[in-house]
Amino acid sequence: MKNLLMFAVLFISIKAFSQQTKHTPDPVDMVNPLMGSDSKYDLSNGNTYPAIALPWGMNTWTAQTGKMGDGWQYTYGANKINGFKQTHQPSPWMNDYGQFAIMPVTGHLKVTQNGRTSWFSHKAETVKPYYYSVYLADHDITTEITPTDRTAQFRFTFPKSDSSYIIVDAFDRGSFVKIIPGENKIIGYSTKFASGPLKNFKDYFVIYADKPITIAQTYSDSALTDSLSLHAKHALAVIGFKTVKGEQVHLRVASSFISIEQAELNLKREQGNDSFSITEQKAKDVWSKTLNHVAIEGGTVDQQRTFYSCLYRMVFFPNKLYEFDANNNMVHYSPYTGTTMPGYMFGGTGFWDTFRGLYPFLNLVYPGIVKEMQEGLVNDYKEGGWLPEWSSPGYSDVMIGNNSASIVAEAYLKGGRGYDIETLYQALIHGANNEGPRGTGRKGVEYYNKLGYVPYDVKINENAARTLEYAYDDFAIYQLGKALHKPESEIGIYKKRSMNYRNLFDPTTGLMRGKNQDGSFETPFSPFKWGDAFTEGNSWHYTWGVFHDMQGLVNLMGGKKQFVAKLDSVFTLPPIFDDSYYGEVIHEIREMQIVNMGQYAHGNQPIQHMLYLYDYAGQPWKTQYHVRDVMNKLYFATPDGYCGDEDNGQTSAWYVFSALGFYSVCPASDQYALGAPLFKKITVNLENGKKVIINAPNNSDSNFYIKSMSVNGKPYDLNWLSHKMLLNGANIIFDMSSNPNKLRGSKDADSPYSLSNEK
Repeated sequence: MKNLLMFAVLFISIKAFSQQTKHTPDPVDMVNPLMGSDSKYDLSNGNTYPAIALPWGMNTWTAQTGKMGDGWQYTYGANKINGFKQTHQPSPWMNDYGQFAIMPVTGHLKVTQNGRTSWFSHKAETVKPYYYSVYLADHDITTEITPTDRTAQFRFTFPKSDSSYIIVDAFDRGSFVKIIPGENKIIGYSTKFASGPLKNFKDYFVIYADKPITIAQTYSDSALTDSLSLHAKHALAVIGFKTVKGEQVHLRVASSFISIEQAELNLKREQGNDSFSITEQKAKDVWSKTLNHVAIEGGTVDQQRTFYSCLYRMVFFPNKLYEFDANNNMVHYSPYTGTTMPGYMFGGTGFWDTFRGLYPFLNLVYPGIVKEMQEGLVNDYKEGGWLPEWSSPGYSDVMIGNNSASIVAEAYLKGGRGYDIETLYQALIHGANNEGPRGTGRKGVEYYNKLGYVPYDVKINENAARTLEYAYDDFAIYQLGKALHKPESEIGIYKKRSMNYRNLFDPTTGLMRGKNQDGSFETPFSPFKWGDAFTEGNSWHYTWGVFHDMQGLVNLMGGKKQFVAKLDSVFTLPPIFDDSYYGEVIHEIREMQIVNMGQYAHGNQPIQHMLYLYDYAGQPWKTQYHVRDVMNKLYFATPDGYCGDEDNGQTSAWYVFSALGFYSVCPASDQYALGAPLFKKITVNLENGKKVIINAPNNSDSNFYIKSMSVNGKPYDLNWLSHKMLLNGANIIFDMSSNPNKLRGSKDADSPYSLSNEK
């Protein structure tokens, strides 16, 4: 009996231990913020940097390996760090605004970037979404950073030295620094930005040290001044002190786009008296809560890491520009008026990229932040007169399209409420019928509204791409107008214009082609020519840009058989290209060429939805095959883990959506095109308290085809899922197989939404 009792206790102990050790790791611990950071000008593996911030936080921090003003501010292949930079950079091509750098040094003081630099190794670097640490070998200093929305804490571990310093670099487009030794404090501002004009733009900062300042100096570029307060083209501040071995010096850092006083408020409100460790734990908790909206089970550790590394990258931009004043009123610096205005404001994103997958994901999983973003768009329009198409943080003329229409329409169509949708609707009508400053509105709108396309021969670049995107944008406006019960006499024109894509279809080639003002097609025509009539792509990529009416495109191509054959051709053609428009092989071309997938160019956005188009032609098993192939081949949680520019979360959103088993081909509809899930089980925890549970118990590397599936206990053969159904909570079960089921989803009625199918 005694032995039996001991056995029972041992059994219970082992069982308890087993349960404890089988816990699911915190998703934040699966993230590699270095994914995509091994990039350069002529080959992008993501063009990312390790972003240390909170989700959608106003400020982000990164180690800086590039020179001041270089868009490649951190590259994995670099071996020297010259500072730790506050950044708002969405991509190296957009570059930065609201930036300054902090660098600890020892020994003979050199304030220039090259002078203060230090060797480092990734072996002595720790990178998490909420924490960064690195050993600076030349200075024998360990630097640690942890963030809040608008502030950060630094912890420097110094060696024994009578020459320990901290350099604050306010950068070189007109800056100010002031040292107040009695308060162990530095204040200042930077005015450097890459995309403007920006009225009265300043990024104000305040920095407190927890160690008495014994040396205080300011520099104009590299020249020492005799003042503790300096306005200069390039102002820097230096504080210094003696340190003993292992001594830790802390900085509390905050910034504001409004004033130094507002930066002080941000610091007090967000840090209070919190220690570095408490701030770090709070930041980790925010990340855990954000990432835990999607819980995954099964798959490999590498796949799990890739999934959460992508999800991490999706929740940065647009970043908050709003702050809270002394009366706790929400206020923001307006990049349009140059004054402080009330309410929400966001900045730093391009809708050309993100309307495709990122915003649809936010609308499904994080609708609360989307509501804030919509309120910010209301203020963009009221203060600037236009909706942005690319904000950095004001209007930026970078990419094409009028895709703010999709951003606004989708949010409302998918349930967004509680903001001024009428003003946003009027903003869409205004933007659709006028050309505005710096990429707003529609370039070539007079031609488009008159002819039904932007002509090739009127010196408007990327004309065919503009036409195709305007047609989809018109569809989005029409859908929103219907939802707002606008009269047909008002919105019918947008439904008509949404069919303008047909004007560019060339039946002799079965492809989209630029068209001249007289109605003739551009000649000569090469479907492999990048740019010119298209944007960072060729006709093989843009022909599929009919998001809202794939059935119409099927009809133009002569039916499903021809449509599928054309889709197949994308993969069977060689990766040849014509780069004559650019005069060089741009990185997007090279990224298509080297992955051995024919003309499929997943590294750029225009074609990313194309894999899901087999759903519209009764062959969903080909979607299942190609989607899994791309996920396995082109995404890894490694520094070279993307196959092109990550671009504001869009390329990551494709992966995360695809891992769930569906994707938003037409964001301004209620439907997602079906793929197949990557994991054995996925639980999406919606903000409304409901859950979407996706079970695929026999999912594996070889079992990636859907044999059958059920939704809420009923057999399901459609090639799409409804947003409304998901929002109400859903239980989806996939029976996966190593062989395709060529009958499931093959009927005409199984296809996702197309405008041409509307009765």
